[in-house]
Amino acid sequence: MPELKQGQSAKCVRCGSTMAERKVDSIERSFNWSLAGVLLLFPAILLPIMGVTLAEQYHNASLLDCILVLIEREFYMIAILVFLFAIAVPVVRLFGAFYITYCFKFKKFKPSLLNFFRAFHHLDNWAMLNVFMLGIVVSMYKLLDDTELTINMGLFAFILWLISSTMASVALDHGYIWQVLEDEFVD
Repeated sequence: MPELKQGQSAKCVRCGSTMAERKVDSIERSFNWSLAGVLLLFPAILLPIMGVTLAEQYHNASLLDCILVLIEREFYMIAILVFLFAIAVPVVRLFGAFYITYCFKFKKFKPSLLNFFRAFHHLDNWAMLNVFMLGIVVSMYKLLDDTELTINMGLFAFILWLISSTMASVALDHGYIWQVLEDEFVD
């Protein structure tokens, strides 16, 4: 593989597909997106997402409230899955991206960072914020006919958290990070 500079990509001469690319300003952009996501974390989880008026009674719920209601109604497995894939894994990925980019931005390399990045790399397939957002949109569509629905600030915070988390992951140049960590710590 040729040595690539920022903004360059290596393409297959036969099919034209991209084999590798160096993203422009990857560490800085991912750091900023992950910092924004960390700041949006608590509003996205704790603020009410939507309110429903049915039979002249108003109820609103946050993401955390939804999990607590599932536990209260003894849907333990669903509550665990929602917690894991809508909160725990995205939070770990976001803090992981923040930690990795922080270490790169301020040149604080440690041998443990190589193992940490390996573990972080495996979490890419387990974040389900997009699926949870799709569930919110579908439930809103279904509820519109029968109830009065209000959108609360938690939904906006959740959408911004979703965007921040996704952009932090997309902006991160995994190939560059692997290269620097291997050059630094692998004999």
